[in-house]
Amino acid sequence: MKLSVIKAWIGTSILSKEVEAMPETTSLPVESVWVLCRNCKSSFPPSLADSLTLVAPSSVFEGDSIVLKCQGEKNWKIQKMTYHKDNKELSVFKKVSDFLIQSAVLSDSGNYFCSTKGNIFSWDKRSNIVKIKVQELFQHPVLTASSFQPIEGGPVSLKCETQLSPQRLDVQLQFCFFRENQVLGSRWSSSPELQIPAMWSEDTGSYWCEAETVTHRIRKQSLQSQIHVQRIPISNVSLETRAPGGQVTEGQKLILLCSVTAGIGNITFSWYREATGTSLGMKTQHSLSAELEIPAVKESDAGKYYCRADNGHESIQSKVVNIPVRIPVSRPVLNLRSPGTQTSVGDVLELHCEALRGSPPILYRFYHEDVTLGNSSAPSGGGASFNLSLTAEHSGNYSCEADNGLGAQHSEAVPVSISGPDGHRRDLMTAGVLWGPFGVLVFIGVALLLYSLFHRISGENSASNEPRGDCRLNPQEFTYSSPIPKMEELQPVYVNVGSVDVDVVYSQVWSIQQPESSANIRTLLENKDSQVIYSSVKKS
Repeated sequence: MKLSVIKAWIGTSILSKEVEAMPETTSLPVESVWVLCRNCKSSFPPSLADSLTLVAPSSVFEGDSIVLKCQGEKNWKIQKMTYHKDNKELSVFKKVSDFLIQSAVLSDSGNYFCSTKGNIFSWDKRSNIVKIKVQELFQHPVLTASSFQPIEGGPVSLKCETQLSPQRLDVQLQFCFFRENQVLGSRWSSSPELQIPAMWSEDTGSYWCEAETVTHRIRKQSLQSQIHVQRIPISNVSLETRAPGGQVTEGQKLILLCSVTAGIGNITFSWYREATGTSLGMKTQHSLSAELEIPAVKESDAGKYYCRADNGHESIQSKVVNIPVRIPVSRPVLNLRSPGTQTSVGDVLELHCEALRGSPPILYRFYHEDVTLGNSSAPSGGGASFNLSLTAEHSGNYSCEADNGLGAQHSEAVPVSISGPDGHRRDLMTAGVLWGPFGVLVFIGVALLLYSLFHRISGENSASNEPRGDCRLNPQEFTYSSPIPKMEELQPVYVNVGSVDVDVVYSQVWSIQQPESSANIRTLLENKDSQVIYSSVKKS
């Protein structure tokens, strides 16, 4: 090859001074040209390039496959084939082969060529240089947020923004969001936006997003962005009670509600009793209120309470609330008080009712045989009284009832017996009236029986003891020295002396024994010197 052709092809910048001094008509072997063109970036002269050609795609995007073909003479014989990028070997084959880039990336851009080494019967060859530029399929995503300093408890919208190449608008992308190496949401989604309903202080950190093609060939990540959640201090802490019926009653459930009107983040609520200052309970949650439940309130739980709320800025205390505990009334006791030892018609009977336990005010009601007599109130607790002027109809059972609005309680019944005007009890007088007619008949019958029996015994003694002088009765001994009573004094009278609760009625009978010659038997009343005979009569 003429030196003038070599200079025209590769220039003179890489030629040695010795070669440059040669005449242009000097002929050099091809091997010398190959050596001189080792660092040459231009293609071979047409006469040499026609024998080896590199074929590559004209347009390449990220994710595309790139196939490089090194083509030469038909049925050519080679010892090895080498593919180069930017004068660096990519791959070496021992036979004619294609070179494949499975999924192109931007870094695959560069100048490619291939070369072959022949055997002893052929020359080494090098192909033309092909410049490949891998185009960007979509831009690197950028993470944007509705606020990078949101208020705690508020929502935040994240967006992963990117743009496809105008020539590849049909490519489908999917997106994923991260915080501190933790996936947010449902991992990969076709939507480039993510809605976070509420941000809390613990959500402060680094955020970024990724975008990739659905074929999972190309994935790109955004730069990390810091999101700092702002916390607002709490304010207006208050304590209130919730109980059935609106009042705290012993034995029932009580709820202490601690709440704030403003404040964000995790709020720690705690409850205290002022007398002891010890904590009754504590709760931490994402809300503006919390409840503490006391399942069954005791009387000792009455007192003053307060609560505290804290979200990390400072602890705020509520006002002190006094919580009274109302006590249901116990079963009352009814006491009866009368002026004397006996309860008689015309007396004033005092009924005193008292419940030993129960919150005032207490209303007492008084009953006679379940009929309401009246009521009396005890505004400060304790008992109450009711006065009743007695009549004959007031005998019977008395009771009372105590009620303070938490459930009424009834006392046990107390029986009362009313005495008549003459001092006898009304029930005994009634028995006397009922037994009066019958008692007269019984008295006459008993008197006749006694008279007959006494007369028979006297006659027998007189007849049988006639011969016995020592045993004869002196008729003068039976002579009653008192004058014979008048006729009006001989009317039958009896007095009951037994208890009305027993089934026996006793009568007092006076009998005067006259001499045998006299047959008069008289019944005398109110004569202490006369003989007394008692007879019992069964009630019918």
